[in-house]
Amino acid sequence: MDIRNIAIIAHVDHGKTTLVDQLLKQSGAFRENQHVAERAMDSNDLERERGITILAKCTSVVWNDTRINIIDTPGHADFGGEVERILSMVDGAIILVDAAEGALPQTKFVLGKALARGLRPIVVVNKIDRQDARPDEVHEEIFDLFAALDASEAQLDFPMLYASGRQGWADETLDGPKKDLAPLFDLVLRHVPPPGLDAEKPFAMVATILESDNFLGRILTGRVEQGRARLNMPVRVLRADGSVMETGRLTKLLSFRGLDRVPVEEAGAGDIIAVAGLSDATIPDTIASPEIEAPLDSQPVDPPTLSMTFRINDGPLGGREGKKVTSRQIRDRLFKETEGNVAIKVTESPESEAFEVAGRGELQLGVLIETMRREGFELTIGRPRVLFRENPETGEREEPYEEALIDVDEPYSGVVVEKMSLRKGVMQDMRPSGGGKVRLTFAIPSRGLIGYHGEFLTDTRGTGIMNRLFSGYGPYAGVIEGRRNGSLISSEDGATTQYALFSLQDRGTLFVDAGEKVYIGMIIGEHSRENDLEVNPIREKKLTNIRAAGKDEALLLTPPRKMSLEQAIAYIEDDELVEVTPSAIRIRKRYLDPNERKRMEKTRAS
Repeated sequence: MDIRNIAIIAHVDHGKTTLVDQLLKQSGAFRENQHVAERAMDSNDLERERGITILAKCTSVVWNDTRINIIDTPGHADFGGEVERILSMVDGAIILVDAAEGALPQTKFVLGKALARGLRPIVVVNKIDRQDARPDEVHEEIFDLFAALDASEAQLDFPMLYASGRQGWADETLDGPKKDLAPLFDLVLRHVPPPGLDAEKPFAMVATILESDNFLGRILTGRVEQGRARLNMPVRVLRADGSVMETGRLTKLLSFRGLDRVPVEEAGAGDIIAVAGLSDATIPDTIASPEIEAPLDSQPVDPPTLSMTFRINDGPLGGREGKKVTSRQIRDRLFKETEGNVAIKVTESPESEAFEVAGRGELQLGVLIETMRREGFELTIGRPRVLFRENPETGEREEPYEEALIDVDEPYSGVVVEKMSLRKGVMQDMRPSGGGKVRLTFAIPSRGLIGYHGEFLTDTRGTGIMNRLFSGYGPYAGVIEGRRNGSLISSEDGATTQYALFSLQDRGTLFVDAGEKVYIGMIIGEHSRENDLEVNPIREKKLTNIRAAGKDEALLLTPPRKMSLEQAIAYIEDDELVEVTPSAIRIRKRYLDPNERKRMEKTRAS
């Protein structure tokens, strides 16, 4: 059977996974009466809750006697490592662009990677059914983007379709019949070349996706680069430096059929398969026949730009809510994560019982922390820090910069420009984007965006949209002002009372409700002024046997500000930590004892 391997890549929320749903349905991958969940490829609980794709996944459809292997990829910049890896498995790509939003930063990132590999992408302008769609302008934007990314003449001559992934149609013209996705299937068969790999050479493949299965153990997915893989054949695993990591047998060969992986006896060059039976192989090792001496080339992945400290939970409430609380358990889990997630790096921290975890952004590390807390871990997380580097030529200190693309209503553009300039952002472009909105483009140090998103939503009354993408390293931008307000810090252990919190409301914004457990050094709110303030949130009303003349006033509490994990991580300062347990997210001072805090402040000041 003929084979085509394609990846669907786009900016976050431009409709990749929804389009894959329709491709599966219209190719006959499901039975007529089969119930299939919406966004079937987003099988992970976190993916379903957040409505985003986090892990790259493979599926397969058959169209006109040709098997099309489709890889659905994440659209968020923090998970760009998944996209970079899988591009080595495919011979073509479908670039999906929203008909209203146009080419956004992640579109530029993934397109640049695809063009650099020599792929000739198919462009699909999706969501044509939106009221604010502007397909002709988006077409021009895409062409300009191809040209700006130094596309070759062949790549510039890209085919284009208009589509609605939700309604399940694609067409070459805006006034076409809008019937089904047959034009997209046919275009893939015509435009994407078959793998064209040598099936007569000895077997070899590069592991590109790693996952764990309760029955089969470690499952490695990749494309057969040469030869044929056969069940139970002996193989060697070669590292990038050519050393042999392990030897074993392919105890299970799995091929993709719709959403299922089915066992097969053998697979030829060009097919994407999953193999089991190897205990140590990981990404991006080469799995090959014993006669192969040299590893295959693997795609390099961009380095991490952000780091956080993962520590044990040493607070007064530590060990009460989670099952996995020791540093050894945290260490084993973090190093296991690095095996399947090549964009994350873990190192031992100089601090005792702590680890430095480096990744692409707050969201990527936030997803890792959320996954760990659901597995029963308790840990404390330090403030995100960018990873500086020294320029090898000039010896100057450099830091990561990001391109921030912001869509706001015109009345709010002034405050956004002001806040971005305070955070060392430099405006590169400002243009109207229709509907009373303005599109602003900034180059800004990654440090400047840490903790800004919540403030941005407040400034724009929740109407602003900000997209960001790592653009490279630049000169150190100097000191950036952090959070202006101080903290309300608990001075007592116990459960909060309504009486105490009612009198504290005037002091600032509370993070806790009545009846919650607090401890000395825990942050229970944001002070309305710049200094930290120690308060007693467990104070009770003194009762006497003298009847009051007037009745007690009703103690009405303003609902507290409950922070999500990402919001808490972005909120904290250098001397604060986020305590994460399976049932709670708390913010605390690094040093719980007030005397020790004062001593450390004096040390820093001197």
